[in-house]
Amino acid sequence: MTQYNRRQFIKQGSQATLAAGVGMSILPNIASAEIVNTYAQQPLPYAYNALEPYIDATTMDIHYNKHAAAYAKNLAEACAAENVNTQTVSLDNLMQSIGKYSAKMRNNGGGHFNHEFFWKCMKPGSTGGPNGKLLTAIQQSFGSVDGFKTKFADAAKSRFGSGWAWLVQTPNGQLVCGSTPNQDNPLMDISELKGKPLLGLDVWEHAYYLKYQNKRPDYITNWFNLVDWNFVATQFVS
Repeated sequence: MTQYNRRQFIKQGSQATLAAGVGMSILPNIASAEIVNTYAQQPLPYAYNALEPYIDATTMDIHYNKHAAAYAKNLAEACAAENVNTQTVSLDNLMQSIGKYSAKMRNNGGGHFNHEFFWKCMKPGSTGGPNGKLLTAIQQSFGSVDGFKTKFADAAKSRFGSGWAWLVQTPNGQLVCGSTPNQDNPLMDISELKGKPLLGLDVWEHAYYLKYQNKRPDYITNWFNLVDWNFVATQFVS
C-alpha cells in the first residue's frame, strides 16, 4: 500500500484552513514535508469548529484530543512491548499483519490508523462531488453517485454497535461499500472487508452523540456535505 503523500496533505490542509477562515495554522513545523511519523498523532488540518454545522466544535475537540489521542498513546505502548520498529515497519504494513499481534495492538493500531484517515476524508466547505476516473468507477460500481451514497449509508446505519463504514477498492479494482466492527479496517488481515480504503466514516457514538444523540442516520446524511472528494481521488488507483 502506498503511504500518504505528505506534501499533498500539507497543501490540502492549508487550503482547508483558509477555507474555514481560521486565523491560525495548526500544521506542524517540520524541516521536510517528506518526513512524518505515521505512528504519531498528526495535527488536524482545520480548526475544531471548521466542520460546523455538520460536526460541532466540542465533538471535534473531544474526539481528537481524548479518543484519538488515546489510541496513538496506547499504540506506542503496544509497539514498545511487542518490539515493533516504527522506523522500518509502516503503519499500513502493521495493519496487514495485525493478526499476529495482541488485542491492544489491533484495537489501538486500528483506532489510530482509522482516525488519521478520517480527518483527511473531510474538508470545510463543499468540494462538490467525485469527478473524472473516480466518478466513472463509482457509476460503474453503484449506478450513480446517489446509488453509492445509499449503499454507503446503509453500511453505516446497519453496523451494530460501534464501528466504521468504508468505500474500498478491492484488489481487482472494484469499488465496494461495507463496514467493520470496533476499530478494525479493510487493510487488516483479519477483516472480512478487504481492500484499499478510499473513504471512511466513524460511526462510534462519540463521533456524533453530542449533536445527533441517537439519530445516526441524520449524522450520516449530513456528513456527506463534508467529504473531501479530492482526497478520495488521491487514494483511488485507476
